[in-house]
Amino acid sequence: MNEISNLVEQGYDKIAGEYYTSRDINKFNSELEKFSSLLPIKAHVLDVGCGAGIPTAKFLTKKGFNVIGIDLSEKMLSMAKENEPNANFIKMDINEIKFDENTFDGVISVYTLFHIPKKNHLSIFNKLFEILKPGGILLLNTGISESEGISNFFGVPMFWSNYNPKTTLELVKKVGFSILFEGVLERGGEYQYWIYAKKD
Repeated sequence: MNEISNLVEQGYDKIAGEYYTSRDINKFNSELEKFSSLLPIKAHVLDVGCGAGIPTAKFLTKKGFNVIGIDLSEKMLSMAKENEPNANFIKMDINEIKFDENTFDGVISVYTLFHIPKKNHLSIFNKLFEILKPGGILLLNTGISESEGISNFFGVPMFWSNYNPKTTLELVKKVGFSILFEGVLERGGEYQYWIYAKKD
């Protein structure tokens, strides 16, 4: 694990409780509903950067999906196991995802990609494409302006890295995804760039 991954992991281990107490966990329910509607019954779904398992893993499990969540933070994962005991949670780095090809019907990664160095985004999109089944659905979001650096986040140093939306869209298309929707959405007073894509 590299220095940036360590910084993100240690940061979230420290702020996990405070972060979730202050978070509006219902702010993107409409996106989770739309994502769910695109998946088959009893779909196998990977939640990349699952955090404390709410809202995403809990929402999807309630829909009857088989959910695996991965995250760097041990503290977040322990919270996730309590919050949603019917999902499976694994400590795994998004940069080193290890699942077989054509494993999942859906992959969701929200509020996660902007903690990964942007130079790694293309290889991550490639891996997510590989582990999706044909016809599988990807939902992701990231920041709205190109930047990279460390700033204070809930009192700890946190790493951030984004391409602009145009570049992110180009990279998602480059690996072979068909775009179902892309655009900047305001949720909970924040603006993020969202993409729904399909592996044809």
